[in-house]
Amino acid sequence: MTARRTGALVAVLAVLLLVAFVALRRPPAPVGTAPSGAASGTAAGTPPSVSPPPPAGGDRPVIVPGLPGGPAATMDGSALRDAATPRYTALDVWFVRMMIPHHGQALEMAALAPQRAADPRVRALAERVRSAQGPEIGVLESWLDARGLPREVAGHDHATMRGMQSAAALRRLADARGADFDRLFVQMMGAHHRGAVEMARDLLRVGVDRTLREFADAVVAEQRVEIVRMGELLDD
Repeated sequence: MTARRTGALVAVLAVLLLVAFVALRRPPAPVGTAPSGAASGTAAGTPPSVSPPPPAGGDRPVIVPGLPGGPAATMDGSALRDAATPRYTALDVWFVRMMIPHHGQALEMAALAPQRAADPRVRALAERVRSAQGPEIGVLESWLDARGLPREVAGHDHATMRGMQSAAALRRLADARGADFDRLFVQMMGAHHRGAVEMARDLLRVGVDRTLREFADAVVAEQRVEIVRMGELLDD
């Protein structure tokens, strides 16, 4: 009886040793893969899903909490940063909508000079205004169009803008000729330019759109030079 029990134990030990030997000889599965038939949701022969590497640079994915009871979302770090930075402000839009008619009145005055001015320097000044501010109106209109913003909205009183000339003053300018026109034109355009410079400085204080800030910088620089020239014309 004892010999029979001893033989059975030897047989069991032999089987266990054989199983251990086979297990040790099997190569390990590669890291990151799932064994065949594992509960991973993939069919046999389909490569397992691999998480994408983190993006280059410092813009790593960011977990954004969802609504109460809802799932969280993962956003690219750069997209989240860009979304937090406003592209433009209400003052940016106000500046564009006001500067378009402001420039438009300058063009209206400049168009009177070729047939009325006596001083060639006044005619040259008017031509510089036309060549600069005409294309600038196109830039401002394109800025609004690119953002789907209307060019005009109700409730804007253009007559109250800084430097804007009244309808009566424009009629006096249109009726003037020669030296009278030259003097009146320089006075009115000088006041008009000073108003534009003030509007541009307002934008530079609080505006955020880079294109508009560059535009406002150019307005301040160019129109200040022309203001000095107009002052010299009045002194002659």
